[in-house]
Amino acid sequence: MRFLLHHQQTERLQFEAVDEKDFDQWLKFFEDPRANQYWIEERDTPFVECKKWYTKQQQRYVENRGGMNALMEKSTGKLVGHAGLLVQQVDGVEELEIAYSLLPEFWNKGYALEASRKCKEFAFGNSLAESLISIISLSNLPSQRVAIKNGLTIDKQTVYNNNPVYIFRVRQEMYL
Repeated sequence: MRFLLHHQQTERLQFEAVDEKDFDQWLKFFEDPRANQYWIEERDTPFVECKKWYTKQQQRYVENRGGMNALMEKSTGKLVGHAGLLVQQVDGVEELEIAYSLLPEFWNKGYALEASRKCKEFAFGNSLAESLISIISLSNLPSQRVAIKNGLTIDKQTVYNNNPVYIFRVRQEMYL
């Protein structure tokens, strides 16, 4: 559980454990074609995909492989999306990823950058890794901009889960 940011805060966001009480709100993410436009994969119905997503997060928690945290807007209590630190295998190497997915209604408001900065601060502040990555589709320019603003740079291009991606990276010594 050392990779989870439960109870952490930023100016506008509260990080909480992923909870299926938010299922109906998060289902909107899977129902909106814009939210998944950058990732190529076979998909079930939005309901089934959302169920699988929650199961995967709980599995990550149990296996201590990090996981997403619910991002709650402090001023309204609304679910903004999810962000967290995920233990990933990329090209045969174990990496710690800063990951974020927001409901489209919260795009372009600085929430992804705010959440990803907190993830970076938490990981380096707790010496969880010497470097952090973000796995971003070649065509996902908005997420690439977030990574760059968070101090990450393109480390390499590869294929991840059958998708061409950039691996953005920041090293702890660059952060300090």
